[in-house]
Order: sequence, then structure tokens, then C-alpha cells
Amino acid sequence: MPKREIRFVCQQCGAAHSKWAGRCGACGGWNTLVEEAVATGPANSLAKTGGGKARGKRLEFTGLQGDSREIPRRVTGIAEFDRVCGGGMVPGSALLVGGDPGIGKSTLLLQAVAALAQGKGGKALRCAYISGEESLDQVRLRAARLGVERAPVELAASTSIRDIAAALDHAGGPELVVVDSIQTMYLDTLDSAPGTVSQVRASAQELIGLAKSRGFCVVLVGHVTKEGVIAGPRVLEHMVDTVLYFEGERGHQFRIMRAVKNRYGPTDEIGVFEMTDRGLAEVPNPSALFLADRKREVTGAAVFAGMEGTRPVLVEIQALIAPTSYGTPRRAVVGWDGNRLAMVLAVLEARCGLPIGARDIYLNVAGGLRIAEPAADLAVASALVSALTLEPMPADTVIFGEIGLSGEVRPVGQSEARLKEAAKLGFASAIAPARRGSKQDRRPDAGGIALREIAHLRQLVAMFEAVAPKPARVLGAAPP
Repeated sequence: MPKREIRFVCQQCGAAHSKWAGRCGACGGWNTLVEEAVATGPANSLAKTGGGKARGKRLEFTGLQGDSREIPRRVTGIAEFDRVCGGGMVPGSALLVGGDPGIGKSTLLLQAVAALAQGKGGKALRCAYISGEESLDQVRLRAARLGVERAPVELAASTSIRDIAAALDHAGGPELVVVDSIQTMYLDTLDSAPGTVSQVRASAQELIGLAKSRGFCVVLVGHVTKEGVIAGPRVLEHMVDTVLYFEGERGHQFRIMRAVKNRYGPTDEIGVFEMTDRGLAEVPNPSALFLADRKREVTGAAVFAGMEGTRPVLVEIQALIAPTSYGTPRRAVVGWDGNRLAMVLAVLEARCGLPIGARDIYLNVAGGLRIAEPAADLAVASALVSALTLEPMPADTVIFGEIGLSGEVRPVGQSEARLKEAAKLGFASAIAPARRGSKQDRRPDAGGIALREIAHLRQLVAMFEAVAPKPARVLGAAPP
């Protein structure tokens, strides 16, 4: 019998401790240590072998060049889902899909499985959907609501990895398997409860190893924590080939699927969906969607030309400045990084002389989109200055650029794609960073847009002051 020992494992970071403590010493999480029984290897195992002698067979090395053929992808026919996956799912790969409860993970995956089984993207594939959270009747009710109840999808409800592996480990098995969710699966060789770090890691390892040996694609659904990251050990994201996050606000019908890791395609690619009574519908032109409810000639609003992966996306950034009622001004940010907002406010006050730091600041990215790239700095600054001076930005103008701590506006990548997307939606002008370098540097193709280049943030502030003098239009001043 192998020797058994007890350890306490953190459910957030996976760190092991010899005794229980209220706080994990590795990640600082409170009440995250769970007792788990661990079986160590016997005395004659590979881990106990001394002398540095290899027990396995000798590896055979080869070169980088070879006659490996390109593996055909499995296309679902749902263009937004295929875009995020890099053009389709690769046989033998493992995908991890995470998102808030009720955001639509199971709905989208059931639609994708049904589309593959019906051959909407090409050849019909044999697909299986394994549910560990819902009964068969519940899954069938969702399929009937989505209108895919006639799709030839193999359905099962189980939480035992041993039973699932026995059903999949044979020739002629399913070519795509969805496991919903990985936190409900358990391996009977471990004494810990389902959802713990050991069970999640071991269950995922068994499914991924089986998928790569049999050549089918496995999609794992993962729960997320209150911080919005996938629950369980971080090693789970390293084990899979693709990590997809499903985002969205409760008050919006739009859902955004984002690829944060993809071994077979670009990262930070997004797919936009709209939640309807018949499931999730594709949104082929997200820029027009995010700007559909935009009001013209509104103070404190600026249109940002951003990039999400390889796709240009135009979105409205809204800012509101109000007198504070407390000793410490309030900062409320939705859809952007609060630390970058603090930096932009400091630069506006220190480098441009705007009295903005002692007021309440509210910033919102319309449509529920989350922006992470620094190119949004200039659009945020424009919305803040517009809210401060009560002078609206021109309705037909887009803006993008990164701001440095000295107030300089730095160039950003893929300017041509941003400008072309703006021209396609009818915008006539753009404010962008000035090109630096040699005279041979090519101006970006503006696509017929009047391009105004600025090198310092003071130039942007001067544009508003030229239209509305600061003493007459500063927030709180009497109208002229």
C-alpha cells in the first residue's frame, strides 16, 4: 500500500501547506485551504529512484523541418465562434470556456455542437455533449428552445471521469466532446471532493490526454470566481490549447467571447453575440452595434477606434464630471482600467493645467465592452476634457492614441485598419498621434478621412479652448 499523507491545498493558486491556516501564504486568499489526502509513490517508483539513472526509453530527436501536413479545422458555421477559435477547432485540441453564471456558455456550446452535428460548416461530425450540472431533460428543454432538438447530438449526464473515458476511449468515437463543467467531474482514485484543485487538475489531465490520443476535440466549461477568472488552479489554463472568456453585462443583451490564449490562432480575438429568445445570434458588424444608440453632439463623449485582436472596433467612451460631496473625490469606471484613468487625470492636471482632480469622475464604455489597450488613453482624455468644458466632440470624429506621463501622445499600431473602419461607418475626421521618425515613414492610409495629428496632450486641450474659452465654460461657472 502506498503511504498516505494529508496536506492542505489552496483552491485559488494550488499551493500546498503542511497544516491548515486561515490565509494562504502564497496568494493571500482567505479561507481557501482545503484538506486533501495525497498518495505518494512507492519506494521503488521513478520518483524514489536514486543515482540519476533514467528508467524510460531513449528519446529520438528530430529537426524543425518535416513533412507534417496542415490539419483541417472543424468549422461550426457560427462565424463569430470560428473567428475566436482561429478559423475553427483543431482535432486533438482542448478548449477551456469560462464566464459568469448565466452568461450563455452552455447555450452557445449547445448551438455549436448542433451546428457541427448537422454539418452547417461543412462535413457533419459525430458530437457528444456531456453534462455534469444538468439532467438530460433540462438539456433537451434548452435544445427545444434553441430549435436544435433534431440535431444528431449524443447526449449524456455523468460526473465520473472513469465512465466518461470508457465511453470515449474506442475507435469510431465522437469527434467533438463538450464537458459541462470541469468543476463537477471527479476521479475515483482521489479522495478529495469534486471542484477541488486536485480533482480539477486530474480530471482535466485525463480528458486532455484521451483527446490527444484519440484525436477528438474536447471543450471544457469552467466556472469563474468573483474576480472573473476561471476557478481552480492556474495550471488548468496552461494544460489546454485555447482559453476563451465569455463576457457581458447583465443589463445588456450583447455577449463578447474573447480568446486570451490560443496555440492555433491569434489571441485577444473577439466574437460578438446578441442574446435573443432563440439563443445567441451573431453580430457581424460590432462597431455599428456599439454606436447604434449614440447621441450626436453630447458633451463628455468620444468615439474610440480600437483593435480587438485582428478586428477594428469603434466604441463610444462616456465621461461625466460632477462636484464632489465628500472630502475624497469618487472615481467610478466601467469597462476600463481604473489605474489608467488615474494616470490620465494626473497628466491632464499636471501637464495641461486643468482643475480636474478635485471632482467626481465617472467613466463608462458604452455597450458593455471591456477595453484593455493603451490606445484608448487619448479618447478617454478627450471625453474628460469635453465633460469639463461642456463642449462636445465633433460627431463625425474618431480618436485614438497612447498618452505618456510627460503628456506626449505616442503612436499605436494598426492605424490603417482603425481609420478604414471609421471611414466605412461614415466618419469624416480622425485625431491620431503624430508620426515620428525618418521622412521615409509612410503616413497611414486614412481611407478618405481628414487626419489631424497631435504630438502632445496640450494640443487636444487647445482644440476645446479655441471653441469654448475656459473661464466661461468650466463646469460650475455661470453661462455667458
